[in-house]
Amino acid sequence: MQRRSLVVSGSVLIATLALAGCASGANAAGDGTNDAGPAPAESSQPAAPTTEDGAALTQAQAWLDAANLPEGAVRTDTPSASFSSYTGWPCGPYEEVKGYWVVPATNVANVANWLIENPTADLITTAFSPVTEESGPTDSAIVGYIPAVGSQEGIVYTVAKKGDDVAVRAEVAAQTSAATCPPLPGGGMYGAPGQG
Repeated sequence: MQRRSLVVSGSVLIATLALAGCASGANAAGDGTNDAGPAPAESSQPAAPTTEDGAALTQAQAWLDAANLPEGAVRTDTPSASFSSYTGWPCGPYEEVKGYWVVPATNVANVANWLIENPTADLITTAFSPVTEESGPTDSAIVGYIPAVGSQEGIVYTVAKKGDDVAVRAEVAAQTSAATCPPLPGGGMYGAPGQG
C-alpha cells in the first residue's frame, strides 16, 4: 500500500522534521505493522510535557470536545488501530489530550478530505492540498488544525485504514501561559502541526 501524509517535500520537510521534533511522518497501518515491523504501542510514546495549568487543559479539552468528524463516526475510549506515530509539540509547557473514533465503511481519502473541509471549532487547517487516491489506495493521512497562523498548538488528526473502516486519532495540545518556543539554529522556523 502507499503511504501519504500532507507534508512539504524536499529539504524544507527534512529540516522541519529534524528541528521541530515532529514524528508524524510515519502513519498507522490498520494491521498494526508498517514497513519497519510492528508499530510501537500507544503507551511507548514519549511522555508529553505537562503542567498544572488549568486554562491550558480546559482549552485542550474544549478543542477535543468540539472535534468535528464525519457522520457515522463512533467515539472509542482506546485506539482501534496501532498508530505508529505521534505529534512532537515543540513549544511548551503544554497540556495534551487525545480522542479516538472509527468511521465505518469508508476510505482514508474520504475522511481526511472531510476533515480538511469541515473545521473543528474556530481552528484553521494546516493542510495545503486534498488527499487523493490517484495512484492507488492511501492507508494513512494527517490533518492539522491551529488557532492562528504560526501557532504550535491545536489538533492533529491521524487517519488510518482499518479493514473496511477508518480509525481516527486526535492529538490535542494547548500551551500554558508560560509556554515558549526554543529558537532554532540558523534562524529556522517550525513547521505547522500536522505538516511533519
